[in-house]
Amino acid sequence: MFDGFEEFDIRASGATIHGRLGGSGPPVLLLHGIPETHLMWHRVAPHLAEHYTVVATDLRGYGDSGKPPSTADHEPYSMRATARDQIEVMRTLGHDRFRVVGHDRGARCAYRLALDEPDAVSRLAVMDVIPTGDAWRRADHRFSLAYWVWSFLAAPEPVPEQFIGAAPEVLVDFMLDRWPQVKDAFPAEMRAAYLEKFRDPATVHAICEEFRAAATVDFQQDEADRGKRKIGCPVLFLWSQRGSVAQLYEDPLAIWREWADDVRGGPVPVGHFIPEEAPEETVRQLLDFLR
Repeated sequence: MFDGFEEFDIRASGATIHGRLGGSGPPVLLLHGIPETHLMWHRVAPHLAEHYTVVATDLRGYGDSGKPPSTADHEPYSMRATARDQIEVMRTLGHDRFRVVGHDRGARCAYRLALDEPDAVSRLAVMDVIPTGDAWRRADHRFSLAYWVWSFLAAPEPVPEQFIGAAPEVLVDFMLDRWPQVKDAFPAEMRAAYLEKFRDPATVHAICEEFRAAATVDFQQDEADRGKRKIGCPVLFLWSQRGSVAQLYEDPLAIWREWADDVRGGPVPVGHFIPEEAPEETVRQLLDFLR
């Protein structure tokens, strides 16, 4: 799936980050969502690698990246800490300035990276999210039903960990079956690869900690930045025309324009997993934007 790419494990200050590197040209960092790993870019990364040096990583806590101990305030799994890993990886690979593309949880890491390290990010693409602070600020009964996974995973330890540990395929299959519109988006080997990681109790705990951080420290950091800091680089925002973002927010592009002056984008007529459901459209949009 990643012909011509090499795997790496790079020790950042907070965790060892696993990923793949391929191609040549200006650097692009690809960040995945839940329940995936960097493998979600397998239909996109090879095409980008024809024009760019592509780095695709597993976020802290996911896949084959490290799962450091957490703390009572969940800060080790905040997006600020997670983004710090990624910038250290890119600097280790020799890239002080680069483009970032993130989907779902990876998009939250990506925009936090752009806010905290503005000199490092030249272009930012985010897919099917609005900022965490805005999501919680606007939460209502519709949000509670559409985003119940957020509340479930953020519940106090060890409740979600034990439920998932008893039957990890229930949660993974729910996400992979209910969130996409393209039903054959996940070949059997990809589904098995994602499920395998959820059989690891350390991974499940780390992911729960990441969602606990989203409901606490990530929300607080977004609120602290609201109206005081903006993303300085151009932003591309793509969202599912049929997913929760489109259903809950009348104008999601306007929400991102509160966080950046140069924002473009639009809906894609697939489900939540845009890079896996519409790889050709994803590549087209990214190549147009990144250059």
